[in-house]
Amino acid sequence: MSDFTKKKTERTLMIKKDPVLFSVLVAVWLSFAIFIFLPLVKLLLVTFFVDGKLSFANLSNILGRPYNVRALYGSLILATAVSFAGTFLGYMFALAVTRTSLPKPLKWLLSAVTILPLISPPFTSSISLTLALGPNGMLLKAFGIENLNIYGFLGTWISETLTYFPVAFMVITAILSTMTANLDDAALSLGASTRRMFRTITIPLSYPGIGNSFLLLFGASLADFATPLILGGHTFPVLPTEAYLLITGMFDIKGGSTLSFLLLVPALVVFLIQRALIGKKSYVSVTGKNGARSDFARLPKELSVIITIVCTFVVALILYLYFIILWGSLVKVWSVNNSFTLDHYRYVFAHGKKAITDTLTIALYSTVLGSLLAVVIGYVSQRKKFFGQRFFEFSSMLNYALPGTVVGIAYIIAFNERPILLTGTMSILVAAYVFRYYATGIRSVIASLQQIDPALEEASLSLGAGSVRTFTHVTIPLIIPAVLAGMRYIFIHCMTAISATIFLVSVRWTLLTTRILESMTELQFSQASAFSIVLIIIVFAADALMLFLLRLSTSKFNRPQETSYAIVSA
Repeated sequence: MSDFTKKKTERTLMIKKDPVLFSVLVAVWLSFAIFIFLPLVKLLLVTFFVDGKLSFANLSNILGRPYNVRALYGSLILATAVSFAGTFLGYMFALAVTRTSLPKPLKWLLSAVTILPLISPPFTSSISLTLALGPNGMLLKAFGIENLNIYGFLGTWISETLTYFPVAFMVITAILSTMTANLDDAALSLGASTRRMFRTITIPLSYPGIGNSFLLLFGASLADFATPLILGGHTFPVLPTEAYLLITGMFDIKGGSTLSFLLLVPALVVFLIQRALIGKKSYVSVTGKNGARSDFARLPKELSVIITIVCTFVVALILYLYFIILWGSLVKVWSVNNSFTLDHYRYVFAHGKKAITDTLTIALYSTVLGSLLAVVIGYVSQRKKFFGQRFFEFSSMLNYALPGTVVGIAYIIAFNERPILLTGTMSILVAAYVFRYYATGIRSVIASLQQIDPALEEASLSLGAGSVRTFTHVTIPLIIPAVLAGMRYIFIHCMTAISATIFLVSVRWTLLTTRILESMTELQFSQASAFSIVLIIIVFAADALMLFLLRLSTSKFNRPQETSYAIVSA
């Protein structure tokens, strides 16, 4: 009997001896089958099967239209440009926080400003750029510029870069912060200059963070349809907007599903390239054999000056753009009648009250269910041994890896008919949120469990407690910080998501992000600004509360704080 067969037999016997584990696995696999595999299979069937037969007719038809080919190229060019620019800015900010001698209050400001795009709708910067550089824009009037056209590639690229570079900042900061300063000390003691140390030590050890950042930003840009819809227009088409317009405007499900399938190909290629470049190399710098921790060596002066200038400019731009949104929500008619008014906020709470309550309701349900599922999946993946364990963990992350547009279209195809008819209900929105955003909660729980000695749970079992009681009374209290970190991430994204759920909203259930998008497409800039400010305040308040609970639980259990961005970088 081979080793593989023996391990398979042993793990099968373990499942039979643990009925609770068997029940959990059946329930989770069933949820995967319905909400992950079924939509993806349905999408592939609609794309590659015509009249019950395998066919590439849909793909040929879509690629036979020059405008769609142009959209494909546009998506690839935009995603690449955003990935390079966003990763560069993220690296600059990460170096400013971890490797420069800037005062701590200034470093805190840099970190705080990068939070704004993360707790805002993904197209907030496109609103402010339109108000600043669009027709009758504030900056254009101030400098007397008349011929600048923000619409097209330029505006979309700037907006997406400002929106997504904080992700790169957090990922790379996590990498730079976990390096050992002893390498810097050794290099300097051997006579290396700070410039050579930065080039030969800091940058090479940053490759995992840089690679992950590029991948994350590439995928985020590929999936974003709201920003290109507002700023791209017909002059710069991309695949997500074309898929959205095909489905909502022309009711062409086959065409939309084929375009969404094309989004998967470049994302997969970038992932394979990233793994090929980084996966076989070693970047270990913390071995557990280090001496006393010293401070990191500072960057060369000329590089520090460049980083300071770049970061100062970007921070000033972000603050200015958010000020424009606030100002736009407080004037009667943007750039026509700038007198102060609160009418737009009255409109939001009068006619947008349903969107506020619906968004909060769906986000709360999704956060609770997603967190519970993340704890169960993370615990089973880390603590239990069973056949198909790796595929189980991979399956749980699948929807997170897919572009949001693909998930939204796949859910429309899968749940628009019986026996599972969910279209137009809250259930389809909650399911889309849970199985897309709980992945970070799973990684957070797994990372937390890796720091906890299994002997604690074994002691509980040896004293007569069952597996369920051990899980609820021993394991859960120890991973509370990780659970709260996952809840924080899920809630923020449930409140601000648009790419997947724009296809799933209905008359009965609407969202704040869709109301903002509707206001923008109707050129109601002041109403869109008011909706954005209300959403930002709600998310900021909820995030502050969860961050307080996270820190409280961290100090209570005296454990390192878990953060969502550290888990993403892992």
